[in-house]
Amino acid sequence: MRSHSRHALRVTVILSTALAFGPAMAAPTCGADPVVLNSYFETGFPLPTNLSAEFTKQFPNVTFDIKEDQFANLMENSPRVLSEDNAPDLIRLPSMSDLVANDLLKNLDGYYTDFGWDKFPSAQLVQLRVEAGGRPRGTGSLYAMGLNYSLTGVFYNKDLAAKLGMTEPPKTLAEFDALLAKAKETGLQPIMQWNKSTGGLAFPLQNLMGSFGAPEPINDWIFQKDGATINTPDNLKAAEHLESWVKAGYFPADANSIEYFQMMSRFIGGEGVFLFNGDWESGNLDKQAAGKYGFFLMPSATEGGRHAAMSAPLTYGIGAKAKNADCAAFFLNWVATDEEARKINVAVGGSNPGGPPDLAIPAVTPGSVTEATLSAGQVLAKENGAMDFIANATGAIFAAGWTPELQKMVGGQQTAKGLLDAVQAEYEKELSR
Repeated sequence: MRSHSRHALRVTVILSTALAFGPAMAAPTCGADPVVLNSYFETGFPLPTNLSAEFTKQFPNVTFDIKEDQFANLMENSPRVLSEDNAPDLIRLPSMSDLVANDLLKNLDGYYTDFGWDKFPSAQLVQLRVEAGGRPRGTGSLYAMGLNYSLTGVFYNKDLAAKLGMTEPPKTLAEFDALLAKAKETGLQPIMQWNKSTGGLAFPLQNLMGSFGAPEPINDWIFQKDGATINTPDNLKAAEHLESWVKAGYFPADANSIEYFQMMSRFIGGEGVFLFNGDWESGNLDKQAAGKYGFFLMPSATEGGRHAAMSAPLTYGIGAKAKNADCAAFFLNWVATDEEARKINVAVGGSNPGGPPDLAIPAVTPGSVTEATLSAGQVLAKENGAMDFIANATGAIFAAGWTPELQKMVGGQQTAKGLLDAVQAEYEKELSR
């Protein structure tokens, strides 16, 4: 009798549990009713706009209300924009920690389960995880997704490089230095780089950091790990090397007056043998002058050394106050998994579209810059050399630290040691708030 009662009770509990939870919930969608996704994109990058147009083509009930702003303004304005009642459904995120700390971003752990993002390589998502309270990054809950997974390195004008005798990319930093010196001697502009509104010299600096040292300590600093510092012996060597390039005249004399779009225009116009930038320009360069440009990862300071490069997701989040969060999450999943979206990502973004590893990378033209950047990404992944961008360490470190200090270096008013001292002091000030 007792045994029978226990069995009846067990059946009742199982039935009650089943009724409470019901059948497995389907992943969120955008539904069939009209939806307008409030979107905040970065100026000068067509990929999100191209993707949104294709999304509307496939899902006509969804349109995008797109506002755009420059990266520096995104850094400054994101907290205010996300705190408003009409917060973006989709927003380009230059930094995450402070936004998470202030509860301005939606936690995406539920969508991680709903859409099966556990099938994505964990390395794709590590930079998008943040612990409760906003730090450290690299672990904790998921608060963003990447529209793609880009990397930076060195673009080069093939015709100009051939005049220097360059038949293949340099294998060491010393070989690269020799090419820069020869370009200067022959009257060519060695490096075309911008450094006005956002510190463009952060790109060659971080590449040099990867030449002299490992990526892990740099990621620790960006992820705000306890005791991390940017002011290390390896990074000092990198900053000193950058300073030597400045003094040698390898950058344009007017670098502090050059905006990003001006740099690209001048480089495409034939000014500059080399350019430090990211693979998001691959599609643009292939379109503007097919076959004219190449790309290589920054070489190590030691022969046969490990490659390390800035390689980060094109990070997008969903506002905590977003009115269409489910549709925004559905869009982020679609970007990584839809065949047409992945083709756009490679053709326009020039980057690995990410997503499940069993999905093929869309085919690209042999000999194109895009082929070179995708191949470089495979090398970087094999050597586990990815670093997040040093501008993403805190919400204001780019505007208040890197940009003004790098501008001072170009103007001869800052040393390598002074640069790292000033940036580390700004970093610690921001973390203490």
